[in-house]
Amino acid sequence: MQENDEKPLYHKGRGAQINTSNKFLKNTYVSEHDEMLDEPLISDEKTQIFYENPKKIVNIVNSPDLKAMYSMNPYQGCEHGCIYCYARNTHEYWGYSAGLDFERKIIAKPNAAQVLEKQLMNKNWKVSPIMFSGNTDCYQPVERKLKITRQMLEVLLKFRHPAGMITKNSLILRDTDILQEMAKLKIVHVMVSITSLREELRLKMEPRTATAKNRLKVIEQLSKAGIPTGVMTAPIIPGLNSDEIPELIKAAADHGADCAGYTIVRLNGSIGAIFKDWIHKNYPDRAEKVLNHIESVHGGTLNDSRYGTRMSGEGNISASIRQLFQMSVKKYLGGRDRFDYDLTAFRRPGEVQQLELF
Repeated sequence: MQENDEKPLYHKGRGAQINTSNKFLKNTYVSEHDEMLDEPLISDEKTQIFYENPKKIVNIVNSPDLKAMYSMNPYQGCEHGCIYCYARNTHEYWGYSAGLDFERKIIAKPNAAQVLEKQLMNKNWKVSPIMFSGNTDCYQPVERKLKITRQMLEVLLKFRHPAGMITKNSLILRDTDILQEMAKLKIVHVMVSITSLREELRLKMEPRTATAKNRLKVIEQLSKAGIPTGVMTAPIIPGLNSDEIPELIKAAADHGADCAGYTIVRLNGSIGAIFKDWIHKNYPDRAEKVLNHIESVHGGTLNDSRYGTRMSGEGNISASIRQLFQMSVKKYLGGRDRFDYDLTAFRRPGEVQQLELF
């Protein structure tokens, strides 16, 4: 039996500390009454990899908050374990929890490169940048072994198809050779996500990601290699990392970043309960203050699905964050060249371009 004064189990190396219920499942195991158990429910702490072979890998992004583009995700679930990740909710469609399951049960798509090539060969394909990854990090730990992202990059280079990448893992440096060739054609742009320069916060909030120091090195090395690279300071969590905006952008600029972006955190679906549990366990002294701040920028709720405000927020706190961000960008990134994709570079293998005939 567990003593009353014994602290509950903390899953080291994981962001989420609970498995929330899945709204799509009728039945689920719970351990709400520990006093009735002689021992805790057995839980596998190891990361498990499952395989799925989809028929389509590129999806159209239909959101008024984003520019017209495609997205593709070689993996579902993410071992990085970022506590705030909006993609957690999608794991419920696979029959898993948005909590610990999201970090421990990873679905890989080994046929992604072949499916991508098939989609690009379609004569009705319309060229527009494809985002790696609109959902989970394409360079999460399992990529080191499976190399699905690298295979997809090889296909994109063969077709000269534009792509954007966002990651918080230094593994992207492995693919510098392909990215350099794509950069020469002006068909790739990379965003490195950095949410905090404080290692203590990073370890709790994003436990299996690269350190901020290593992510800055990624920006520096990619930029020196001629690959246009920016920084994504997202999400901004009021009262937790919002004070770091100027320092984050300055550090990224000093390492060669060409632009910056941000979003304000929103805790939709199961993420609200997961984040609440996490912040009370890790920052009990400021938990309610942070939660109140988040609610204040989303109309009094943690959950915000309203187009136009869900990513930037509203109210005084949101306005002050936006102003701080804009001032920092102007001060540290002002005058840097803006990147534009060359959509005319696309061609299918074997196609002869009109100008090449002369």
